[in-house]
Amino acid sequence: KRVVVQIAPAVRVAVGEAFGIPAGVNVIDKMTTALKLMGVDEVYDTNFGADMTTILEAEEFLQRLKNGGPFPMFTSCCPGWVRFLKGQFPDYTDNLSTAKSPQQMFGALAKSYFAEKIGVDPKKLFVVSIMPCTAKKAECALPTMKDEQGDQDVDVVLTTREIVRMLRDAGAKEVHVKVSAPPFLHPCYFGTDIPSSEQLIAHKRTVDEICKVIGAD
Repeated sequence: KRVVVQIAPAVRVAVGEAFGIPAGVNVIDKMTTALKLMGVDEVYDTNFGADMTTILEAEEFLQRLKNGGPFPMFTSCCPGWVRFLKGQFPDYTDNLSTAKSPQQMFGALAKSYFAEKIGVDPKKLFVVSIMPCTAKKAECALPTMKDEQGDQDVDVVLTTREIVRMLRDAGAKEVHVKVSAPPFLHPCYFGTDIPSSEQLIAHKRTVDEICKVIGAD
C-alpha cells in the first residue's frame, strides 16, 4: 500500500527538541526525510486538515446564524472533549459542530480527493497519524469515522513510545523526548478512557523511570 503520514503541530516541535534543536523550531522537513527513509511515501502537516475544519466550522456557524441555532456552537476537534460533553452534558450534543477533527478531516480527504487526484484506489492508501494525544487512537476507530466503503479514514495513530521504537529500529543512536505538558498523574474525565491512576505512565514514576519505560535516553 501507499503510506501517507500526517504530523500534528505539537509533534513536529517536540521531536526537534528531542534531537537538540531549539524549542519552537519547525522540523517537519527533517521528520519528512526520516519518515521517507523509513519507507513512507507521502508526509503532510495536519495543519492542512485543521484549515479545512476551520473553514467548515465557520460555514456551519454562519448557517446556524441564519437558522437561529442551536447555540452556542462547540468545536468538535478534540475527541476527549466531545466524549466529555456527550457523557456529562448530553443535552448539548446538538451544539457540537458536525465537522470532523483535523486528523479525521485529513484522512477523509486523503482517501477521497487526494486518491482521485493521484489516480490511486483509496483502498490502496494507508493513512498514519502521528499525534500527541492517545484519545486520537480511539477517535480513528469510531464507526462514524469511516468512508462509504466502511474503511477507516485514518488507519493507524502512532504514540510517542511507538515513534521512539521506530526511530531506534531505523538506526537512531539516541532518542530524547520532550513533553510540554505537566505529568498526567490522575484519571482524566474528559473521555480518554483511563479508569485508574495505575494505567498512567507518570503515576508514581520519576522522569528517569519514565524514560526507561518508553525506551528513551
